[in-house]
Amino acid sequence: MLLCACAGERLDPEAYEAAVIDWREDRLARLRAETGYLNLAGLFWLEPGESTFGAAEDNDIVFPVTDTPTIGRFVLADEGVQMLPSPGVDVRYQGIPVRTLRMSDDSSEDPVNVTYGRLSWSVIEREGRYGVRLRDLEHPAIFGTGPLEYFPIDLSYRTIATLERYEQPRVLQLNTVVEGLGWAPESPGVLRFELNGNTHELEAYSSGEQLFVVFADRTNGEGTYPAGRFVYTNLPADDGRTVLDFNLAYSPPCAFNDFSTCPIASPRNRLPIAVEAGELYSPERHWTDIEER
Repeated sequence: MLLCACAGERLDPEAYEAAVIDWREDRLARLRAETGYLNLAGLFWLEPGESTFGAAEDNDIVFPVTDTPTIGRFVLADEGVQMLPSPGVDVRYQGIPVRTLRMSDDSSEDPVNVTYGRLSWSVIEREGRYGVRLRDLEHPAIFGTGPLEYFPIDLSYRTIATLERYEQPRVLQLNTVVEGLGWAPESPGVLRFELNGNTHELEAYSSGEQLFVVFADRTNGEGTYPAGRFVYTNLPADDGRTVLDFNLAYSPPCAFNDFSTCPIASPRNRLPIAVEAGELYSPERHWTDIEER
């Protein structure tokens, strides 16, 4: 694939621009998908024991966009989260009505997602805390957001980076947008690269067959998302080199709503320059109320 081509190859600028435009269209499609981030409608952290949920204000968890007073109960115990729908309430898993269900969370190999009318929900696990992630499959943000805005495509922001490995991978302790909730990624080392004749470095995080970078720069709050942006790169070749393409930098999920657990750029990943490439941000794209538009 052109965007993931090896370091040192020659690029056709027109073909590269077309590939970036295709990537942008695919990004919006992923955001709008059923498992995307534009349909998020709530994030509710569970306390040990039983929590009722539904439309009624006296529930422990109040769901929007439903008239059902009490949809059911969540029970959080040492073995995880159990869901028990109320009698006569048609909650479904894989299209089949359920009476009780173990809600495997997103850290498992087979996380459970259930539906009820236009709503769906699943369980997430973060540092031993469990939360219910709620989606509205008819959320107005799904098609009320887009097209996304970007800086002009600029090949000078597609640079060669060299991974300088630590002696041993490091497990880091970083912050997220959720107060009191941390993130502990593993880092193999730092990516060293040049932009506009100056050398910079960013700490990279292991992410399967790729490296993941959370970075900040001087455009944050001045056109891009204030807490920073994300970008992925391929694992380096044997010579330690890979392509770091800031034209593919994008806003985190928390740029669109308040129901994500996005990591924040660490102090060492705050570049002293303006990276005028990748996705732009506007507060108008942030949906805080499911019924607001």
